[in-house]
Amino acid sequence: MTINIKDINEKDRNAVLHPFTQLKDFATGKLGEPTIVETGKGIRIQDAHGNKFIDGFAGLYCVNVGYGRTEVAEAISRQAYRLAYYHSYAAHTTDELAILSDRLVKMAPGKMSKVFYGNSGSDANETQAKLVWYYNNLRGKPNKKKIISRERGYHGCSVVSGSMTGMSFYHDHMDLPLPQIVHTGVPHHYWGANPGESEREFSVRRAEELDQLIERLGPDTVGAFIGEPVLGTGGITPPPEGYWETIQAVLKKHDVLLIADEVITGFGRTGSMFGSQHYGIEPDLTTIAKGLTSAYFPLSAAIVGEKVYKVLEDGADKVGAFSHGYTYSGHPIGAAAANAVLDIVEKEDLPGNARDVGAFFQAQLKEKFAQLPIVGEVRGVGLMGAIEFVADRDNRKRFDPTLKVGARISKAARDRGLIARAMPHGDILGFAPPLVTTKAEAEEIVAIAESAVRFVMDELTRDGLNI
Repeated sequence: MTINIKDINEKDRNAVLHPFTQLKDFATGKLGEPTIVETGKGIRIQDAHGNKFIDGFAGLYCVNVGYGRTEVAEAISRQAYRLAYYHSYAAHTTDELAILSDRLVKMAPGKMSKVFYGNSGSDANETQAKLVWYYNNLRGKPNKKKIISRERGYHGCSVVSGSMTGMSFYHDHMDLPLPQIVHTGVPHHYWGANPGESEREFSVRRAEELDQLIERLGPDTVGAFIGEPVLGTGGITPPPEGYWETIQAVLKKHDVLLIADEVITGFGRTGSMFGSQHYGIEPDLTTIAKGLTSAYFPLSAAIVGEKVYKVLEDGADKVGAFSHGYTYSGHPIGAAAANAVLDIVEKEDLPGNARDVGAFFQAQLKEKFAQLPIVGEVRGVGLMGAIEFVADRDNRKRFDPTLKVGARISKAARDRGLIARAMPHGDILGFAPPLVTTKAEAEEIVAIAESAVRFVMDELTRDGLNI
């Protein structure tokens, strides 16, 4: 298919409200033309000008099975021809939905019971909040409603989920966060540890801070704690040693539900099927999206644990129907896409590939970057990783934000054919390639990233910085 690039650019600029885009700069052309993405295969995409890129971020951590999987397209097509849509209200279902739900309950971490479907990770976390409130109302604890999240945690950008997200730029000018959402400290040892404090000691301190926060708020007012097994948008930061063990002990002490946000880590990214399994997390509620369909179709879910569901079922005679749902909850095409994707995940053992290729990838990142004078930390797990750049590694001093070091490195990588993300909260280059990535492709990603980093290092040196 041949498109008129100029016409598409004009239509896009005139009619599309792009997320996370400086609106005036885009409208006036200061940002240049939009990137028209036309095709994709494996870990690569191609734009309308014929430029090819390694997608080192799998879209937005989501195209886990890679681009161009015809078996998923065929499953979508078959379902669309057979039955394009029906709702799941009032006990209606489809075969694909029932099969998928049974599959998810059996494979999910913890003791799970039921699955409620949405369209995005944001709306799934909205559902989780409502479930927490509903659960506590039904068990006679109407004040136990506050939800604790973490600074730099990411849980979406709708109203409740945006409040859960612990980054101020998601709140500014949007009247967020809501008062029911409270934040506690970020589990990042590199920036948060006291001098000489070990990872385990740091984790114990973070757990003690959480305990004190719950005591201050009043344990009878705190309903849930939400956390990603590995911080994603907050810097691709794996938890320090002992973190989840100590945090879970505090939650159990205060009868606080644990929501595991597995939107990024679900379905193999850490090298385990779920991040919760990787870190010994036993959630009461689990949020999934992205890897569920590898973004071939919008689908998310809140997986409800047995403990929570029993209260909901037992309360039904008193309150009647469960009054929550979306027009597209359990969409049959989404369910068909998810089943096809999970077939690939299991048949090709993508968690195992993320574990094995991921170990190679992590080693390559450390080998190429850990000793560079502008690198403070190289971190990651499985097929997700980050390089954090600093002006003074000995004293852990950040670069002047106006230098935009992370963004410059990300651009230099893109100029060389690699999409890697400049992460917020510092000068950080993030990676989350598709889970089908091979060792040769991982090596290629690292080589391009190294070229980009050294290019910007040379720029900084020419600008007079002592690095």
